Amino acid sequence: MPLFGNTFSPKKTPPRKCSSLSNLHLLDRSTREIELGLEYGIPTMNLTGQSLKFENGQWVAESGSFTGDHREMQRLRKRNQQLEEENNLLRLKVDILLDMLSETTAESHLMEKELEELKNHNQRRK
Repeated sequence: MPLFGNTFSPKKTPPRKCSSLSNLHLLDRSTREIELGLEYGIPTMNLTGQSLKFENGQWVAESGSFTGDHREMQRLRKRNQQLEEENNLLRLKVDILLDMLSETTAESHLMEKELEELKNHNQRRK
């Protein structure tokens, strides 16, 4: 029995068997779609009477179901753009006003400091 050695030595585990016994992963894509039913088609949904389908990463109205509201959507997009521009202008104005306020506050503090120094200087003379 060794004094400083480790007497515990576990047995080596046997290699694992293949994780999947299924041969479906060996099939080509078209055969898998036929066998497993992976052909779903284009996702569609119906919202408030309008049928939408998912194409190229965006929901698009199907033809014929969005005829009357097309002008309304264009008007809303234009109004949204106008409001965004107005919002950006107002943010710019707020930034300018905050800069003016901080500048005026700094000048006010400097004048108060100068006034205190003049008062102290005047009191020392007397």
